Amino acid sequence: MGKYTCGLDAGFAVVDGKWKPLILWELQDGAKRFNALHRSLPGVSQKMLTQHLKELQRHGVVHRESYHEVPPRVEYSMTPAGEALLKALEPLSDWAETHIELICAAIPDAG
Repeated sequence: MGKYTCGLDAGFAVVDGKWKPLILWELQDGAKRFNALHRSLPGVSQKMLTQHLKELQRHGVVHRESYHEVPPRVEYSMTPAGEALLKALEPLSDWAETHIELICAAIPDAG
């Protein structure tokens, strides 16, 4: 398992941070260009989106396709591993929706 203590530790390393699960969520309906992703994630900076996309690519859950056109076009899509990861996150999403009041009560200014 290398530097990870268990599968859960390794899995969280892939989706750590606020934006990575949301990036995967946005890619579930198909490939998107950078600016479309950026518009669909209000609050994320271009620098942070670029960094997270590169990390998701390194982990093998996002694919970057560069088209040699004028103007240049780049699209991001989920790999089969990314689709499986998003499916694995669905129970967490369900849990959060069920317990949203509890979650918001624990975070100042969230409710």
